[in-house]
Amino acid sequence: MKIPEGDLDLLAVGETLVDFISEEEVESLREAYTFRKYQGGSPANIAVNVAKLGGTSAVVSKTGIGNFGQFLKAELQRAGVTTDYMVMDHLVHTTVIFVSRTEATPDFEAFRAGDYKLEPAEVQKEAVERARVIHASTFALSREPCRSAVEKAFQLGEKHGKIISLDPNYSRQIWPNTREARDVLERMLGYATITKPSLDDAGRIFGPGEEPEAYIERFHDMGPPIVVLTMGPDGILLSEEGETTYIPARKVEVVDATGAGDSFWAGFLTALLDGNSLERCALFAREIVERKLTTVGPLPDTIDREAVYVTVDAVSNETDA
Repeated sequence: MKIPEGDLDLLAVGETLVDFISEEEVESLREAYTFRKYQGGSPANIAVNVAKLGGTSAVVSKTGIGNFGQFLKAELQRAGVTTDYMVMDHLVHTTVIFVSRTEATPDFEAFRAGDYKLEPAEVQKEAVERARVIHASTFALSREPCRSAVEKAFQLGEKHGKIISLDPNYSRQIWPNTREARDVLERMLGYATITKPSLDDAGRIFGPGEEPEAYIERFHDMGPPIVVLTMGPDGILLSEEGETTYIPARKVEVVDATGAGDSFWAGFLTALLDGNSLERCALFAREIVERKLTTVGPLPDTIDREAVYVTVDAVSNETDA
């Protein structure tokens, strides 16, 4: 794969929001009483994690101009994320989500406001031209005008030869019309170079019960030449134009699964931009996601990328032996 040029490794387009994550480990928000405030939103989280890995990133998103919006901008800047393309609008409120801390898929409830009001005109051509990867999530596609804003970024990215990644993290809670969601995803995945569904995502989009390889074929049919299917404790399936590689999961003591997918995305895309094979990208991402699963809250502020590669190579050598 040809790696595009640009002084930004990643441009994340879509939701930047406030996560209130429960202090208690619970299965349902009904059981949670105490919450801690975090910067959130999947694309913004990935931008932050790329910065923590020593990369460069920026966000294109919309928040309010009040205290929550100011909090998000400060947190992104503290992490080293460029906020030049972030839109703070006095006419909207910042989106807020309450999330359970859990070892499994978190329970959540979203109070959406400003995130989906990002306009196509607010996606600057300069931002796309500077980036090597353009990334967005299904959350951002679930409502207009943000859907059209993401599509504009993808169209510009395709025109300028950028890597386009789309997270098919579909949730009926966010987007009740499954048929519409599937149609929109099919169109948007037509722009994508890479997509990373989880097995749960695939079941929600196409229906449960299919074999992982069948889900991968369905995603390939929508357009992306690279499909990475994460299957939790059952490992990872990588597919490049139908050629599949299996990466096993390792047993870890999970203390907080919130944000695990975003950690994997950041690790995989960082390794991809470093010029690694897809298999080595997945091994690198596995190291990053394991750090997240064993940490309450976000990843540490800085991660020694080269040290992670040393660990990856050591594990690979042990496996080969």
